[in-house]
Amino acid sequence: MIKIIGQNNSILNRFIYEIRCADIQKDSMRFRRNLERISEIFAYEISKELQYERAQAQTPLGIAEMFLPADGVVIASILRAGLPMHNGFLNFFDGAENAFISAYRKYSKDGSFKIQFEHLSCPNITDKVLIIVDPMLASGASMVLAYNALMERGEPKYTHIASIIASKEGVEYTMKNLPNKSITLWLGAIDDEMTAQSYIVPGLGDAGDLAYGGK
Repeated sequence: MIKIIGQNNSILNRFIYEIRCADIQKDSMRFRRNLERISEIFAYEISKELQYERAQAQTPLGIAEMFLPADGVVIASILRAGLPMHNGFLNFFDGAENAFISAYRKYSKDGSFKIQFEHLSCPNITDKVLIIVDPMLASGASMVLAYNALMERGEPKYTHIASIIASKEGVEYTMKNLPNKSITLWLGAIDDEMTAQSYIVPGLGDAGDLAYGGK
């Protein structure tokens, strides 16, 4: 299932505009904060998909009947660009467990590259709701690699994948190479083109460099 939450006009559009805008994105602190704010909106939308259970809140004047999330949540981010998104999700799912995947593009002399997986830090995810976050879904290769690595830590109840900007090709590759079960792909926008170096056009550039400086 694919949900594009940026296709309906909302304040989300402004935050996506600002991370795309070449002048505004020069302010790395604002860029990181916008990634975080966008992620908070994603987290709110995803929260509607969780299971809830009845609870009672004892107020100074009585008892209020409430419904609270019942699912255990694990937030997994692909380093390093995923860190601001991770913080945004954690602002809402403050009781969540956390996972981190280290993956990067390893370039050859001819300019081609492959996605190199290095490290995974992750709790057991069996029967939990897994949320994988990465600002950009370009070729889709790193997302599929991350998903497969996470599956070594258990079988999640459901998986949500959140990316702010995706390429059409990356969406197709991801959906083709992930199991067709219990997965929703949440996107802010889908762009039609991608360069030979797998940068999304118009995209926004390198999210990791914009957030934390050049490598």
